[in-house]
Amino acid sequence: MRGACASDDGAPRLPEFIFELNVPLLGICYGMQILAHALGGRVVRSPQREFGPAQIRVVNAALLFTALPLTQTVWMSHGDSVQTLPPGFEKLAESDHCAFAAMANPARKIYALQFHPEVAHTPHGKNILRYFLYEVCQCVGDWTPHAFIENSVAQIRARVGGERVLCALSGGVDSMVTAALIERALNEQLTCVFIDHGLLRQDEAANVAALAAQVGIELVAVDAHAYFLEKLRGVVEPERKRKIIGAAFVEKFDETARALGAHKFLAQGTLYPDVIESAAPLDAAQGRAHGAAATIKTHHNVGGLPTTLPFQLLEPLRHLFKDEVRAVGEALGLPHNVVWRQPFPGPGLAVRIIGEITRARLDILRAADAIVRQEIERAAPDLDFRVWQYFAVLT
Repeated sequence: MRGACASDDGAPRLPEFIFELNVPLLGICYGMQILAHALGGRVVRSPQREFGPAQIRVVNAALLFTALPLTQTVWMSHGDSVQTLPPGFEKLAESDHCAFAAMANPARKIYALQFHPEVAHTPHGKNILRYFLYEVCQCVGDWTPHAFIENSVAQIRARVGGERVLCALSGGVDSMVTAALIERALNEQLTCVFIDHGLLRQDEAANVAALAAQVGIELVAVDAHAYFLEKLRGVVEPERKRKIIGAAFVEKFDETARALGAHKFLAQGTLYPDVIESAAPLDAAQGRAHGAAATIKTHHNVGGLPTTLPFQLLEPLRHLFKDEVRAVGEALGLPHNVVWRQPFPGPGLAVRIIGEITRARLDILRAADAIVRQEIERAAPDLDFRVWQYFAVLT
């Protein structure tokens, strides 16, 4: 939503039905601004933008900030702010450059934060979200990975019946948990296909094969190095690389699937963030995707499959976030290093090379990436699991 002020003509708007639902609402960052604008407040360009850590002062210690410090660090990322509160709202917090860092209308159960409670840089963010979920929404925290597995196994069996399932396996936590979950439900009805596009890290293909054998998954590996390199020749723009790789992946996967025979279902490790980030928001009329808020990036699982593929999709993790997927992986008994491995993009090293993709450049980056990972692992016990993301880039 960056670049649009909530009060600008053409800025993304909240659909009217949101307020007709009569459910608790929590607006975060731009969400606070569009709530304020929609409900009669005023949003303006801030004379002093806030990006990064900021100190807020809580002026109403009840509600979202119950039992929390009156002064606390939060993570800000905004160039606009609420200048006038909507009728019926009260101020909860402020910062040096933001008169309304948080606001609420308790009677309507509408709350809003100008900062980001969901990031680690807001130390008390989880407490704020917890209060909203459990005290305002009256949610019950009864989700467990074991219950999810039990329900998913039953749902998969009921939907698939005696049909066969294909799963595109990359070796990442998402596809591996998907495969392990379906394997538990269907056993010999699952076939996994590993398309080795030649854009993987050092020893990745061998590790995928070893892991599949360890879990008891039937794996068909396809060496498509030359095919993908030819498709990527001369391409330098990152999003074009993604689209080419996605299309080439579908072609190779379809070719392999047809050779394997009849499979009715295609399993994918799609997560909820994949769905969110690959969808352009609807405008207030709900008639079309809004141009002012473009798709963040296309996702390998969500944007690449044409409707002509003869499969029904099976996406058992579609409503889970990454942390929940890891919990499910642990409950399924997958190895620790698989469950907690860092996310690796579907297009692989191609999106970590600035410029054209060649075999020589891939070899350089693959070796550099291996050195980086080895040094991190040697530096301290479990450092590779404590650092969220690290990798080499070839420029």
